[in-house]
Amino acid sequence: MPAILIIEDEAILAKNVRTYLQRQGYEARVAPSAEAGLTALDEFSPDAVLVDYNLPGMNGLALLAELKRRDPSANVIMLTGHASVQVAVDAMKQGAADFLGKPVALDELKLVLDRVLSQRRIEGALAYYRDRQAETSGIARLLGTSPPMVALKQKLQQLIQAERGIRDGTAPAVLIHGETGTGKELVARALHFDGVRHARPFVELNCASIPTNLLEAELFGYERGAFTDARQRKAGLVEAAEGGTLFLDEIGEVDIGVQAKLLKLLEDRTVRRLGGLREQPVDVRFVAATNRDLEQMVREGRFRADLFFRLRIVDIALPPLRARGDDILLLARMFLKTHGARYGKPNLTLSAGAEQALRNYAWPGNVRELRNAIEQAVLLADFDVLEAAHFPFCKLLTPSAASLPTGETAASAPALPNSGMKLGDVERDLVLQALERTGWNVTRAAQLLGVTRDTLRYRMEKHRLRPTA
Repeated sequence: MPAILIIEDEAILAKNVRTYLQRQGYEARVAPSAEAGLTALDEFSPDAVLVDYNLPGMNGLALLAELKRRDPSANVIMLTGHASVQVAVDAMKQGAADFLGKPVALDELKLVLDRVLSQRRIEGALAYYRDRQAETSGIARLLGTSPPMVALKQKLQQLIQAERGIRDGTAPAVLIHGETGTGKELVARALHFDGVRHARPFVELNCASIPTNLLEAELFGYERGAFTDARQRKAGLVEAAEGGTLFLDEIGEVDIGVQAKLLKLLEDRTVRRLGGLREQPVDVRFVAATNRDLEQMVREGRFRADLFFRLRIVDIALPPLRARGDDILLLARMFLKTHGARYGKPNLTLSAGAEQALRNYAWPGNVRELRNAIEQAVLLADFDVLEAAHFPFCKLLTPSAASLPTGETAASAPALPNSGMKLGDVERDLVLQALERTGWNVTRAAQLLGVTRDTLRYRMEKHRLRPTA
């Protein structure tokens, strides 16, 4: 039940307003003076305060200033029989939520209260979810003690510290790149919620999830009549992120035409809605992420070079999980604890064999794949100890040397030239040989290489291997 404090020296009016509000489902209390109202404020903790302008002693404007000093979020509605423009302007300048003249129309008062309290609930909900986001984000949430993760955290801390010293407030654009599932979104959130813009919005857009013809409207917004279905004005995500961070995930999927407008936005720091005539300045920090090789896309003409260099003022590369050593077990135990609590199996542990299997697996899907693998194992667990058998896919990619005939390991391993070689080229050549030998039958090629179909498809995508005509 919303609580309303009525600070009004006219007893009959105050009584009538209180009776009306109580019938409408409000809890209402009356104070005859500013001093009594301030005393009741601490005891009553109202959701909104009705303040008369002409009060004995301290007048309504002075009381309004004191109420806002004590509680900047207080919802104060000013009532006065001298409904002059200047009084209304002064009240709104000092933070009044609304202004009503006397005699008060009770139905109008209810409409104002409903609007003010509804806005308060919305702001409270937004603050709650923003706080929850902040609690689950930050550099401390990036788990890992391996050298690549330590270096990553140090770089993020240096960047955040450097941004605190920027005098013009314009944060540099950041490009985060890494394989799928390495945690690019977590890094973007850490930059925002540990940085100077943490109290402002964090707006995320997956560029691959929105059709090209809608992406521009989502980003920049539009005016009424800009296109067939534009029946009303809509602000874009760039405006929604004002003062905060706009995170553009999968930036490599953006169409060339939209790339040109993104470049102008980054350079001019202004945005114009579709169908609009006015450029308006924006204060937004841009963070982009991709799992694609943007440099290769630039060479192929599929990504603008000027946008690439504009986004890559700060370059952050995320290490794949297979390069993080014992972080695999650290994350596995964390996921085991989380999913164990979720599914009512809090005592689950990993056997030595299971830990070895997880440690040896290459994890092409990185942290996301590990999380899903642990969840599946928890769901299927009959005992408190998870064995290697709960992770059968690990054996598909990492056969033990003991299972091979004597001398097969040494015979099958190519000799390393004195001049060295590129591991990626060797991998691509082996995958291509297997595919050509099997007539591009992915299942048979995966069997030849001792990997799963999904792993082979990942390697094909990584090296852009496609069957020729």
